[in-house]
Amino acid sequence: MKIVAVLYPGGPAAKDTPELLGCAENALGLREMVEGRGHELVAITDTGAGVDEHIPTVDVLIATPFWPAYITRERIEKAPNLRLLLTAGVGSDHFDLAAAAERNITVAEITGSNVVSVAEHVIMQILTLVRNYIPSYQEVLAGGWDIGKVAAKSHDLEDKTVGIIGMGRIGQRVAARLKPFDVHTYYFDSRRLSTAEEQVLGARFEHLDALIRRCDVVSINIPLTPATQGMFDRDLLYSMKRGAYLVNTARGRIIDTDALVEVMERGHLAGYAGDVWYPQPAPADHPWRNMPNHAMTPHVSGTSLEAQKRYADGIRDCLTNFFEGRPIDRD
Repeated sequence: MKIVAVLYPGGPAAKDTPELLGCAENALGLREMVEGRGHELVAITDTGAGVDEHIPTVDVLIATPFWPAYITRERIEKAPNLRLLLTAGVGSDHFDLAAAAERNITVAEITGSNVVSVAEHVIMQILTLVRNYIPSYQEVLAGGWDIGKVAAKSHDLEDKTVGIIGMGRIGQRVAARLKPFDVHTYYFDSRRLSTAEEQVLGARFEHLDALIRRCDVVSINIPLTPATQGMFDRDLLYSMKRGAYLVNTARGRIIDTDALVEVMERGHLAGYAGDVWYPQPAPADHPWRNMPNHAMTPHVSGTSLEAQKRYADGIRDCLTNFFEGRPIDRD
């Protein structure tokens, strides 16, 4: 069988850091296992022509949310041997799930592999915005010492009202990590938690519109679906509290790209910290790169070295089951 893994380029770090399993050079640590079973493993970084070259002969394709290969209906139709699509990470919106289902192609991801990593990143980005860290750091790099300029927009997180949209595995871990900061936490989700769960997390349920208007900080932790694509449009963004902060480690397409730029340029929001873009990798002229008061990162929240180990192990388990004719475990 031919297994194709489409992964990010590791560069010099791939050799210097063998724990960087998610890059193409280190190929999720799969090469010995796959080739030892008599199969072919091809690890590439080209999400365009490189994928198209292998589509006609691929049996298993592995992709990642951090460097996504968009496996569209058109590509699936050109892949007669394709039987398994795997996401090295969490979130498989880069696959056309309807087209895969029509072909009876199994789609699996490594559920839970990076929930801790993403939750920690959310807390980091909240603090980065609220404490005005980026301008403080830039002041140091510039050789300055303008305390007034930086401190004028720096706040304590304590006693702020924080809203979590999506109280799944990541959202619950964000809430748990917020408790020691003595904030007022609200959440919105299609499924309300039990009273006991809410008490443990220190979070209260609120409907979306009310949460958006109430909160000083909002964290988006929902999957990308047809219902959530473009959810944060111009109207919803402007309904947020003036001077609020928005954090998005979910998916870039949940937010209207141009509307976000507008609210940032007009100063309606005090800051935006996102880890996700559309498309990915984001082009050099992506408007979010240069909008004011942002703390963007290049989709690294879920790919710490520890997370890479977890999702590499999960991919190995999926392939082992597949090779041996066993069903892939459901979580």
